[in-house]
Amino acid sequence: MARRADPLGWGNPPLLILGSLAEGPKHGYAIIKDVREQAGITLGPGTLYAALSRLEAQGLVEGLPGEERRRPYRITAAGAALLAERLAEMSRFATIGLSRLSAGVVR
Repeated sequence: MARRADPLGWGNPPLLILGSLAEGPKHGYAIIKDVREQAGITLGPGTLYAALSRLEAQGLVEGLPGEERRRPYRITAAGAALLAERLAEMSRFATIGLSRLSAGVVR
């Protein structure tokens, strides 16, 4: 997985994939493109399909019938619930961190 130069990288492939699929069903290349546009992170095919396989085994995404080599995936209700929970946690963390930084403690 190629990432932007960032020593504090936050990209978690399963989280990024669920976030992409929250918009609607997508095939692999569309997920890669969406994640790159939204998060600045490029998932390699091996990373993507390994994560999709794990997410599918956990019931968080499901594969849909595809055309030729393109197989779309969609997020399940369980995947959407987990994504909402994780994003709420990240939002709380971001809010607290930004508040602490704006308090001027770090100079």
